[in-house]
Amino acid sequence: MSKLGKKIKNTNLGTVLALILLIVFVTVLNHSFISPNNLLNLLRQLTVNGFIAFGMTFVILTGGIDLSVGSILALTSVIFVGLFTQMGVPVFVALLIAILLGAVLGFVNGVFITKGKLAPFIVTLATMTIYRGLTLVYTDGRPIAGDRDSYLFEFLGRGLILKIPFQVILFFIIFIILSIVLRKTAFGRKVYAVGGNEKASFIAGIKTDKVKIAIYTISGVMASIAGLILTSRLNSAGPQAGVSYEMDAIAAVVLGGTSMTGGKGSLTGTLIGVLILGVLNNGLNLLGVSSFYQQIVKGIVILLAVLIDRKRNN
Repeated sequence: MSKLGKKIKNTNLGTVLALILLIVFVTVLNHSFISPNNLLNLLRQLTVNGFIAFGMTFVILTGGIDLSVGSILALTSVIFVGLFTQMGVPVFVALLIAILLGAVLGFVNGVFITKGKLAPFIVTLATMTIYRGLTLVYTDGRPIAGDRDSYLFEFLGRGLILKIPFQVILFFIIFIILSIVLRKTAFGRKVYAVGGNEKASFIAGIKTDKVKIAIYTISGVMASIAGLILTSRLNSAGPQAGVSYEMDAIAAVVLGGTSMTGGKGSLTGTLIGVLILGVLNNGLNLLGVSSFYQQIVKGIVILLAVLIDRKRNN
């Protein structure tokens, strides 16, 4: 096993132990946590953050950041609902357009970062504001209801296969696909190389700009899929959807052992990080903790995750 593989394995072991301890702690305080209905509900809740976190993993592995994912989620969602319910576009076509739009918005981020030689934080902070503004303009600041019947649209976020939510099945399918891309393909190796040492990667012949543009495009696609799932579940899309979702995604990625400086991490770790945040949110709800206090706890978790990352890299 390579040194990188060993480090990933050791990091994942630590996060798995943290997840197990958290599950035991919440279960002791409220036995209903391990009920089948609650566990399925937990999985439904974490998929939205999970999709975003998967895309964010690729971005952070290259030493970047994407603050625009929540705004991409909102914009692609309202465009989908507008096309589907207001313009009568077939649902499958509307879904494809929304996902393509997510790819384009992510692509724009990548182009400004690479060709404009701008910091990812600055670019995605700006596009976060622009995309949110476009969402508000499109909706006039009001939610849009998905008041047109469609089995495919309903099935996306509310369908079941063998009593398992379809969105959960899709979540793990995409996890497997992206894991193979990251760990078993030349593109995945380039992602790690760019994050580890961008200058050395460029000298070695890797087209670093193309890699970066590709990973921001992936992030945009993942955000749009998350938005479509959420829209199907709620049967509506609103201009405030996805607010602060980027923070949850970043927290999940860092909790999973991916270094903020790039070059180290895995999607398996991100999956565990998503589960930790999902269990934490679900557990706090079961324990009746106020949403105000939940924000404080979540902020502390993000801070601890960054501190752990700093210590790990030192």
